[in-house]
Amino acid sequence: MPMQRLVVDQRVRFLMVGGTNTVVGYCAFAFFDLFVFQRVPQGHLLSLVMAYAVSISLAFFLYRRFVFRVKGKVWRDFGAFVSVNMFAIALNLVLLALLVDVVGLPALAGQAIALAITVVVSYLGHREVSFRR
Repeated sequence: MPMQRLVVDQRVRFLMVGGTNTVVGYCAFAFFDLFVFQRVPQGHLLSLVMAYAVSISLAFFLYRRFVFRVKGKVWRDFGAFVSVNMFAIALNLVLLALLVDVVGLPALAGQAIALAITVVVSYLGHREVSFRR
């Protein structure tokens, strides 16, 4: 079955789980940006930080269980996972600030572009650092 072969591929599983987590994170970002920090200067950056806080636990569980399928070393993996994500959020913050504050894109469009870039960086980081055995 073609679907089984696709799901066997770790990169496809990463994209599936990452897609789910990205939707959750993007919805959280939109919620915070539109309803919580809409009148706060640089509120889009605070929205991003809050969205990461919401989605990081979900992401760790899903990547660990369904993508990289590792066991043991939970605290080591979580520490490495947080480190990779801190790099990703720093990159995302820089990209979002550039796209919104310098280029002039709306926050939601800027975040969509920044996400596309950070997905690739995150996969490599999690594969080589967070869940490497």
